[in-house]
Amino acid sequence: MSQDENIRRIIENRKARFEYFILQTIEAGIVLVGTEVKSLRQGKISLTDSYVEFEGDEVWLIGTHINEYTEGNRFNHDPKRKRKLLLKAAEIRKLRSKVNEKGLTMIPLSFYFKGNKVKVEIALAKGKKSYDKRETIAKRDLQREFEGKHKIK
Repeated sequence: MSQDENIRRIIENRKARFEYFILQTIEAGIVLVGTEVKSLRQGKISLTDSYVEFEGDEVWLIGTHINEYTEGNRFNHDPKRKRKLLLKAAEIRKLRSKVNEKGLTMIPLSFYFKGNKVKVEIALAKGKKSYDKRETIAKRDLQREFEGKHKIK
């Protein structure tokens, strides 16, 4: 992402970096309805238990909860519906082969506005074991301790 583009982060899935080893990230477009975009502008989204799934030649985002728009009427969206991700066919083939071959998974890392379009950063990831998570916690604690001792007074 270059600096001159107007990018505004909506949400970041921080838990994903704790639960998974991130091997590769990909920017994807997403098919949304109008009330979903308005809810995203208000930051009404949850990525808890979200994942990416392949169906045929398409990629879908499952489990993402975008709250109904408060000013919406009967045409409001279903908060838990699956949403189509927009990727090139070659990218889809590469990702599908990696997921099938190595037993990896795909998860959303963040949602953001790029100009007036909503983009999703998805990641090819491998799940961490419990000992990997303990190691991550230990490293984070050491980093905090180091920063605490070396503050400028």
